[in-house]
Amino acid sequence: MRSPMRAGIVASAVIFALTIIQLAIGAFGGLDQFEGKGFGYRLLVYPLLMLVVPAIWWRTKATTLDHEMPWGAFALLMSPFLIDVSGNTLVLYDSVEWWDNANHFVNWLLLLWGAGLLLKLLGVGPPWVLILTITSLGSLLAIGWELGEWYTFIRRGTELDGAYQDTLSDELLGTLGALVAGIIVGWNPAADREPAELSRR
Repeated sequence: MRSPMRAGIVASAVIFALTIIQLAIGAFGGLDQFEGKGFGYRLLVYPLLMLVVPAIWWRTKATTLDHEMPWGAFALLMSPFLIDVSGNTLVLYDSVEWWDNANHFVNWLLLLWGAGLLLKLLGVGPPWVLILTITSLGSLLAIGWELGEWYTFIRRGTELDGAYQDTLSDELLGTLGALVAGIIVGWNPAADREPAELSRR
């Protein structure tokens, strides 16, 4: 196993483990910063979301795709979940005014960068099609995320009064992050080299 692939596997494993540990603490630790944040739901959903793409890729690779496991891209896909959970653990959402907005931009950039690398490996069209696809996917995921937030804790929590404005800004920032990711992947062939190389064996 080459060291780049090993680095990608280690990065993915560390990100996954740190996320699960914090989710468990949030769900069962009884700490104030996790109250009303839906960590019971997150403990069930986050691991599934983090593993579903690697699982599908592995399954389809074994039958139809001639690609090695892109662990660097998987690490990018997993990293927003760790950032989100860590922000709650360190009380950054409540203590740093701009943290939530920065998260929606940066996390979507990372998430769609990883997704974009996978789409590029699958040969999704010319650069402009790839950029449009990545941005559109990011926008859809941003909408889905906000719906999930509303269902799990906003509708019964203390943030309902400002939820409309916050939801719109979060969706916009997520879409902008996805656009930047699309440009990174679609217009700069060298930009995907390092994350992709983390996957090679």
